[in-house]
Amino acid sequence: MSPSSASPPRLSACIIAFNEAGRLGDCLASLDFCDEVLVVDSFSTDATVEIARAAGARVLQRPFDGFRSQKQFAVEQATHDWVLCLDADERVSPELRASLVAAREGGFEGAAGYRFARLSDYFGRFLRHGNAYPDRVLRLFDRRRGGWRGKREIHEAASVDGAVKTLRGDLIHYPYRSLEQQLAKTQKYARMMAEHDFARGKRASLAKLIVSPAWRFWRGYLLRGGFLDGWHGLVYAYVRANYVRQKTVMLWLLQNGQAVADAPAKPVATDKP
Repeated sequence: MSPSSASPPRLSACIIAFNEAGRLGDCLASLDFCDEVLVVDSFSTDATVEIARAAGARVLQRPFDGFRSQKQFAVEQATHDWVLCLDADERVSPELRASLVAAREGGFEGAAGYRFARLSDYFGRFLRHGNAYPDRVLRLFDRRRGGWRGKREIHEAASVDGAVKTLRGDLIHYPYRSLEQQLAKTQKYARMMAEHDFARGKRASLAKLIVSPAWRFWRGYLLRGGFLDGWHGLVYAYVRANYVRQKTVMLWLLQNGQAVADAPAKPVATDKP
């Protein structure tokens, strides 16, 4: 029986979430073509779980121990072998939905996974140039042939053993609620990446401290046309260059025996028995 005449493979959507009550609903609504929607929640304190269950999603809760580990856990708990992985701040666009449905109707023939472009909103404008776009990500795959592999918990990426095809359409991304939230998020990511690089033997140099942030800015803003996105592109390029600066400075400090984060607070001693 040919793939086109057989029943289409069933598809599970996998989402990880923590305190995403304000954004999860739109994400779930864009996944109504999937046979199952699974949300792995890290014990949210807002209405994330209630929103997910009201939308018909299956909800599991698990302590967060890293982005890669959390996403791989979700993939392993899915009911079906073909999985579509999203973050709570992402939505499937109509064009991408049509591409996904067509690929499934074709039995996902000839592919172990699919990638597609991610289009990010940046304070009221979608960035279509620079380092921000097309930002192609592998998010649809056969878990029997791949998954969220490796040891890096930050800037994690899925991989598969087999052919990877590209689908038309964008995964719409709303990554930041405010500039303050973006700055806090990038600082956290910079620390995690610096610690990861240090643990695997990577070291910073004086040249990298000076050159790397500048190169990130000019590559994205000029060479890749980030200036075409107006002031949004300029601010984005500056903030992303600062992320590289933070990561490199933190790596430099680590290799020189300095702390990059506050030590956990010690319990306060009392005289009570």
